Amino acid sequence: MPTRSNWWVRNVVPLKTLFRILFGVVWIVAGALKFSSGFVSNFPAAVQTASGNAPGWLSGWYSFWLTQANANAQLIVYSVGGLELVLGIALVLGLLRKVAYLGGVLLSLLIWAVPEGFGGPYGSGAGGTDVGAGVVYALLFLGLIVINSTFGPSRFSLDYLIERRVRAWSRLAEFAASDTMAPSKSSAISN
Repeated sequence: MPTRSNWWVRNVVPLKTLFRILFGVVWIVAGALKFSSGFVSNFPAAVQTASGNAPGWLSGWYSFWLTQANANAQLIVYSVGGLELVLGIALVLGLLRKVAYLGGVLLSLLIWAVPEGFGGPYGSGAGGTDVGAGVVYALLFLGLIVINSTFGPSRFSLDYLIERRVRAWSRLAEFAASDTMAPSKSSAISN
């Protein structure tokens, strides 16, 4: 167990909050770019490129997504952009963190699996060595889950304020036991 003299441990509360908020800002920017850039017109090409680099056994997966991308590019891009904005706002505010973290894992993996082509390990050249951002984002969300489970409720979140009035809210917000809302004086690290 780390000692209290460890700077990271002493500052875990503001650091985990800062990490969550900065990660939320990244998602807000990513979502906003879906609405302000030419990504809609480039989306079918991105799926086509991912499809062209994929092995044959993934042809059905990419055939489905190519059909959808060509028929519904605006719907898909704006829906994903909207989800990214909502996810980013939830992270920044600390609202519905359990739902946001699990949803973030799923959304990140979907992004990784479709336009990123599972990171492009099947392609040749420099693209074949990039694992893609989506899977890294999914791992960061899993890290947030571990942090939340380890250090409990975050005082710097809307969830914390709501949980103080509505105890059942912790089912949507926390991975740790809900009886940690009133931290004891003996806890080494309160959150």
